[in-house]
Amino acid sequence: MIILQKIGLGLVVTGIVLFTYLLTQGRYTVTEDALGVASSFHQESILDKAREAGVLNHTYHSSAAFLSDYKGVITAAQADLASSPVPDGIAEWDYKIGDWKVKEYLQSASRSCLSGPVKENPLKWLLLTIGLAILGGLLYILPAFSKIPGIKHDGIYHSSMKRGLKLPQRSFFLLATVIGVLWYGITYMSGQWFHSLHTLLIGALVVYLVYFRGEKTAAAPRSASPSAVAWLGIVTGTYLIGFYILLYWFPQYISPWIEMVDPVSRSISGNPASQWFLYGFLYTIIMLVMGVRMIAKYRHNRYQIIRTLSVVFFQTAFAFLLPEILARLNQPYYDFKNIWPLNYTFFFDWNLSTLMSSGGLGIFMLVWGIALVLIGVPVITYFYGKRWYCSWVCGCGGLAETLGDPYRQLSDKSLKAWKIERYTIHAVLVFAVVMTIGVLYTYFSGSSRLLFLDSNNLRTWYGFLIGSAFAGVVGTGFYPLMGNRMWCRFGCPLAAYLGLVQKFKSRFRITVNGGQCISCGNCSTYCEMGIDVRHYAQRGQDVVRSSCVGCGVCAAVCPRGVLRLENGSVDIDTRTEPLRTIHIRSDEVGIL
Repeated sequence: MIILQKIGLGLVVTGIVLFTYLLTQGRYTVTEDALGVASSFHQESILDKAREAGVLNHTYHSSAAFLSDYKGVITAAQADLASSPVPDGIAEWDYKIGDWKVKEYLQSASRSCLSGPVKENPLKWLLLTIGLAILGGLLYILPAFSKIPGIKHDGIYHSSMKRGLKLPQRSFFLLATVIGVLWYGITYMSGQWFHSLHTLLIGALVVYLVYFRGEKTAAAPRSASPSAVAWLGIVTGTYLIGFYILLYWFPQYISPWIEMVDPVSRSISGNPASQWFLYGFLYTIIMLVMGVRMIAKYRHNRYQIIRTLSVVFFQTAFAFLLPEILARLNQPYYDFKNIWPLNYTFFFDWNLSTLMSSGGLGIFMLVWGIALVLIGVPVITYFYGKRWYCSWVCGCGGLAETLGDPYRQLSDKSLKAWKIERYTIHAVLVFAVVMTIGVLYTYFSGSSRLLFLDSNNLRTWYGFLIGSAFAGVVGTGFYPLMGNRMWCRFGCPLAAYLGLVQKFKSRFRITVNGGQCISCGNCSTYCEMGIDVRHYAQRGQDVVRSSCVGCGVCAAVCPRGVLRLENGSVDIDTRTEPLRTIHIRSDEVGIL
């Protein structure tokens, strides 16, 4: 079995290495037919500048060199058209090349100008990379079905992949991420520094409120991890961060990857692949493979098996296949399980226009989305808590529970982390609400100015900072560094909305039998949301924290059956009070 696992691990590493190697394979030749430009005005200007720069019909063997020269060509054409008078009958925004068009033309040209082994035989490379990694992953996982299920005290904090980071290392990665995101944000917003500045000020305010104001308490130990550096975890996290940076902000550099999955995209939707199809495809494949691992590990617990099958099903069917099939049928691309404010683009003007112009199905999608927000979330959360979505339906939670399960013990359990969580997640919710009010005002009034805010800039900054940097780069890239629910715990606005309902008006709770607790600490160690469950268990208190996603792993790893996930109707209105009365009915007490 050990030999089989080593072979599987070797295949996974080989597949990932080949996958990365593909980015260096390809030739790029700029021709008149491969500019990737739809506008005749733009094409003529770009062709002239390409001839002047000697780029036309020149073959590049490096994507970096090609994109550098071609961006210079487009920028020169942009400046030329900006200084020219707009022809009669042509809109200015159609004639001139906007900054967003520069990015679009770069990505389009990197696909149309590409040639080489991946372009010639994409399916072969798909099998040699992703296919090989899938086979290796299954070979590594399947032997686990012959072992005793459940968690073992097998030195998770002594693993270079899973031990996490010490406080100085965490501080370095967080500081580097914040500086990098805010610096690139200025570039992303075309030189506007206002949003980066006010984000920095809000972050500084949170740090002040958590570390310098309020009651001074001793910090809880972060973890029992040894002093050695988690090199494998750092390498893995860095690779994931790099992948998300390329995916979100530099997709022109990953054309070979997109070309590799193009036959799959055309077979499902009939459309050429995009960066988002590549992402959805990889996302789904990883969840399927790591879902097998999750079932192998927790197969002693029926709740975990059904929950894992549920998140894998919703990701595969609702998030990946169904929207692609709808696109093939010329219907709006729509994920029926994605809910505002997590689906922050739902109320954007282009989405509302698309749904309202798509006939009966489009109107149904619009009504369905609004009904989920106003009725579905509060009603279902009242009965089942936020677990119905965060642990059974959501794709973000599904990836965290499958790919991120090996890192769940890295979640910070300290009081300071809990305070930061409360400030940041609700700040993002407020941000999402304000941004949505702005875009709806623009949709109905036609004006982008609301008080001192520009709704167009506001939604662009939200998409960059929250939709990309926080949810993707940090939310997934930091799995091996700081735990698997960074996004769900600190940033997801829908989790904040669900959590408010769960805390104050929900039947869901984790009940405890405190008399049976042996203080082993398994529950706290494996809580991905940073809840010190043992603290509650030792005192016989129900866990009713708004951050709890009801994954049930704390109950699955408890050796004494102390914890139970229940939906009780008792004390719903008083369960969050500091002092609570225990009610004992006479028919439940025997009379001697």
